[in-house]
Amino acid sequence: MTSEGLRSQTILVVGGGIGGMTTAVEAAEAGYDVILLEKSATLGGRVAQLSRYFPKLCHPTCGLEINFQRIKKNRRIKVMTMTSVAGVEGTRGDYSVTVTTTPRHVKANCTACGDCGRAAESMVPSPFNYGMDTVKAAYLPHEMAFPQFYVVDPSVVGTPEGEKIAAACKIGAVDLAAKPETFQLTVGAIVWATGWQPYDPAKITTYGHGRVPNVITNVEMERLAAHDGPTHGKILRPSDGKEPKKVALIQCAGSRDNNHLAYCSRICCLASMKHAAYLREQYADAEVDIYYIDIRAHDKLEAFYRKIKADPQVNWIKSKPSRIEVAEDGGPMVCGENTLTREIYAKSYDLVVLATGMQSSVKAGAPAAEMDDYGFVVPHDGSAGIGSAGVASGPLDVSMTVQSATAAALRAIQAVSGVRNASEVS
Repeated sequence: MTSEGLRSQTILVVGGGIGGMTTAVEAAEAGYDVILLEKSATLGGRVAQLSRYFPKLCHPTCGLEINFQRIKKNRRIKVMTMTSVAGVEGTRGDYSVTVTTTPRHVKANCTACGDCGRAAESMVPSPFNYGMDTVKAAYLPHEMAFPQFYVVDPSVVGTPEGEKIAAACKIGAVDLAAKPETFQLTVGAIVWATGWQPYDPAKITTYGHGRVPNVITNVEMERLAAHDGPTHGKILRPSDGKEPKKVALIQCAGSRDNNHLAYCSRICCLASMKHAAYLREQYADAEVDIYYIDIRAHDKLEAFYRKIKADPQVNWIKSKPSRIEVAEDGGPMVCGENTLTREIYAKSYDLVVLATGMQSSVKAGAPAAEMDDYGFVVPHDGSAGIGSAGVASGPLDVSMTVQSATAAALRAIQAVSGVRNASEVS
């Protein structure tokens, strides 16, 4: 089969995280036009919110910057942020996709000078830091934001403060009159690269997130450890800013549990080991207890597990804690049974970190996407015209996401080229 009869060879990638960016640049550098949609204000996804990668504990900035540069230099890629898919009709080679945009109230001529931010007075929760701190109502999402445009929070639209923010911009880039828009795209193939969202810890009522002081999640821990996070990289207790010296890391918080997420999220054990390394790096006298069902360090990452396990101040407790209560000192107390020793424990900590799982960000009933029982996109071969990349298809770490995205790019190219297998792609 040839490309004859296919109306469009443009590839639509939905999601601008590391998986979506990789799919886009691989397809574009192979000579195909790509539209890259991202529902938030910037590209980078969850990776941009990490402090470091495992196992080498290197910072994610270099990997992101390389992809940003590849996107900037490739005219075949059209980036559309604050945009999501509302509907899909058609077949391979001729999809009509309805998309909607949410206004950022800043136009594309923004130079990120910061005048609007300095004029803003009110504070809003920081989306980038999971609401752990606040930012001005006119803000740059984060220091590596791409595109490098400010965002004006809709709460100030129609207020005197909004007018003050608009007046502060010398080039007229603030547009408070912008409205949501809906329009159509014609594409030949679609790749869902919508990534993941942390499982809501409030659903695990026995663990007290939001109720028991100093119980946080693994993604919040990443922001505490990040130099551009709410504490500028210093891991401190949210309740009082004190240094945590006794910390519990609880595995499978909502994962491998038929009441929550029935599957293993693959990365949680390794992420908690990384968090143990963060703590031990900052506090030489810190003691870390890791509560686990099983330790899962896939492939060559076993060496990282062995490295953390060799630390005498990191303790491993085989147990799924039953509950977290408020201790006499007002901090969190972890209660349960050690499944090896049968000891019943009730241990107080300065900080408890819940390793919440990875939940698909693809909404149930997403347009034209077939999903499995867990809400992840069912993979198809290149002839289908609709595929998935990265965590949209199931829990993956960063390196596996990049590999998945490269494969997704090839399948999309097959679809818009009208070929059946990789050997036919020239």
